Amino acid sequence: MEIQVDDVQIEAVRGDITSQPDVDAVVNAANAELRTGGGVAGAIHRAAGPGLEEECRPLAPIEPGEAVITGGHDLPNPHVIHALGPVYGRDEPSDELLAACYRNSLARAEEKELGSVAFPAISTGAFGYPMREAAEVAVSTLVEEAPGLEHVRRIRFCLFGEDALEAHEEALEKHGG
Repeated sequence: MEIQVDDVQIEAVRGDITSQPDVDAVVNAANAELRTGGGVAGAIHRAAGPGLEEECRPLAPIEPGEAVITGGHDLPNPHVIHALGPVYGRDEPSDELLAACYRNSLARAEEKELGSVAFPAISTGAFGYPMREAAEVAVSTLVEEAPGLEHVRRIRFCLFGEDALEAHEEALEKHGG
């Protein structure tokens, strides 16, 4: 499913974020130390190879809501944007910190003049953010930011499970329909 906001296409698909060769950057749901881990971070680091962790080392640690950008290494994408989402129930205000992840990721993409970005469902795995709430924050933030983007023209939510896809499609329908 996709919606159009000004000149920006926002879509939701089910798939593997490490296999999105048609986007300029994938977003890593990172940990503060920007190291390999479980979930999205582990998958991205495994697919990118050891050079990614080496490039990340001097950029760490980052705080919840922050985003940094590196090369894509062995991924099919030229860049990886690493965003640290809030741990639900601990990092507050969680909705503002989660929104900052998306805003700051787009800011890194704009700085590099990238045309497309793929996001996972940040903070919904080990960080415990409820999927529907996270999808609402993510979509509303991107819809709000889209009119101000100069370079980014396609934003993709690349989601692992059916529940995640449904939650993001509902949020897209609400904001784009």
